[in-house]
Amino acid sequence: MDDGKPSGPKAKWWSRPTTGPTGHGGPEGAVPAPGTDPTAGATGPVEARPAPPVPQDTAPPVEPAPPVADGEATGRIPAAPTGPPAGEPPAPEAPRAQPLHAPDEYSTPPYGGPGPWALAPPVQRPVATPARGTPVPPPYAGPNGQGGATGPAFAPPHQQQPDPHEQHPQPHTQHPHPPHPQQPTSSQWLQYDPWGAAHQPLSATGPSFGPETGHGRRRRGPALVGVVLIALVAGGIGGGIGAYVERTGGLTSVELPQAGRDSGGRAPDSVAGIAASALPSVVTLHVSGTGESGTGTGFVLDDDGHILTNNHVVAPAGGSGAITVTFSGGETASAEIVGKDSGYDLAVVRVRGVSGLKPLALGNSDNVRVGDPVVAIGAPFDLSNTVTSGIISAKERPITAGGEKGDGTDVSYVDAIQTDAPINPGNSGGPLVDSRAHVIGINSAIRAADSGTGMDGGQSGSIGLGFAIPINQGKRVAEELINTGRATHPVIGVTLDMKYAGDGAKVGTRSAGGGPAVTSGGPGAEAGIRPGDVITEVDGARVHSGEELIVKIRAHRPGDRLGLKLTRGGDDLSLTVTLGSASGT
Repeated sequence: MDDGKPSGPKAKWWSRPTTGPTGHGGPEGAVPAPGTDPTAGATGPVEARPAPPVPQDTAPPVEPAPPVADGEATGRIPAAPTGPPAGEPPAPEAPRAQPLHAPDEYSTPPYGGPGPWALAPPVQRPVATPARGTPVPPPYAGPNGQGGATGPAFAPPHQQQPDPHEQHPQPHTQHPHPPHPQQPTSSQWLQYDPWGAAHQPLSATGPSFGPETGHGRRRRGPALVGVVLIALVAGGIGGGIGAYVERTGGLTSVELPQAGRDSGGRAPDSVAGIAASALPSVVTLHVSGTGESGTGTGFVLDDDGHILTNNHVVAPAGGSGAITVTFSGGETASAEIVGKDSGYDLAVVRVRGVSGLKPLALGNSDNVRVGDPVVAIGAPFDLSNTVTSGIISAKERPITAGGEKGDGTDVSYVDAIQTDAPINPGNSGGPLVDSRAHVIGINSAIRAADSGTGMDGGQSGSIGLGFAIPINQGKRVAEELINTGRATHPVIGVTLDMKYAGDGAKVGTRSAGGGPAVTSGGPGAEAGIRPGDVITEVDGARVHSGEELIVKIRAHRPGDRLGLKLTRGGDDLSLTVTLGSASGT
């Protein structure tokens, strides 16, 4: 169905006609061909209407266009000659087609004429907006100083729709209209490259702001190196300061509160007071012999240089060894053995030519009660002047020590004082003092967890089971050793069966040499003791073995009277015996 619309190919408003007439949106200077409508977008039936003649005097003078060099961009498209050649009469105007829509005075596509032909607008790249009040270079400042456009704005030319009833004058001659004089175009458009670098200026007329080359790049190199070096130095300094602050807690020194010095005085019955009083009298002994050596402790008995210690401390010296005594102040002196006794595990040595000795006061071990505080002083593991403290854990604890020879001659029988004050190897021979710094015992043995009861023989540490020879027994033995060089042992004149497993101490049937078990004329024979009797008590104290009977007897002096209870053939008997005397070894 033909509704009067053009059936030929439509010219798009953005197309550029190459032949035939052009509309108002075409290049300036083009004259519409006769018989065409500038507003028509396609060819088709047109209504013929004569065109009025154009007076000769109204034709504007044609100015020759300025010569343009080849390849020079002008920003405008030159008009193509569309009229007939010069000298030929103009062709009659064809009837104009009447559009099917109302005329659009704004020439809006697709009903208006073709759009204006103009250069594409410059590609604007976003740049940082300067702060308010910052002076803007002239190329970027607009007429109001706010950075507006400085060049002429490209606006589509005003399209005026022709009046259908208006008679166009016939031109006298048909010449191509030269283009209107071109507005001067700034050199920025001549330099514009839409595919150029990102920093190429688009609207500035000054020097290029693109990437620096030459001097700028060479000048920036040393500056960049300097900035990097400064950053590294600053980072190192900052790291060092941070590490120092982390370690010390700050840049200022820390001063902690502290109590002032006191006078140093201590109560005499305190551990510090006891140690201060007793330490000057305690010495360390270093003993060396042909086959062995050892370290022990002793304490001064008198101004003559007699020192009491344990027998097992000086035993390594033998008959030709050396003994060196070191006092609490560091002075040293050589010592010699005055006397010793293995049965009591006591010995006395003497230093000569030493003045200013301070004897240690002796106490009374019979006055000691369980729970009394005590202090042990010695040189455990050769650590001189070591002080430990504890209490009396028990009294009259029968212990035996020694016996390395195998014949029983070196076995010590001690009715000991038990203490929990730490005693270790090297403490042997040192004093156990009470709260008045008086000696109540001689530290001699410890119970080691791995070797049982022993006289400082092993290297095990203290487990809180230490034993000391009562000072009453030590005093008697020391006096005998100083006076005679030998100690005497109280005896009852019987031989005991040490293999008896029953309760009590059983008298044997034969002596070690094959003689009678009860010595004829001895204290036991006179008291009525017979072979095979089992002694169960000594002065009211229960006896459970032969070792305990020996310990109980040696806790007394020769000549003391003891009450005994025994069983004979199922009968209980009570006897009284006067202790005899035997020379020690």
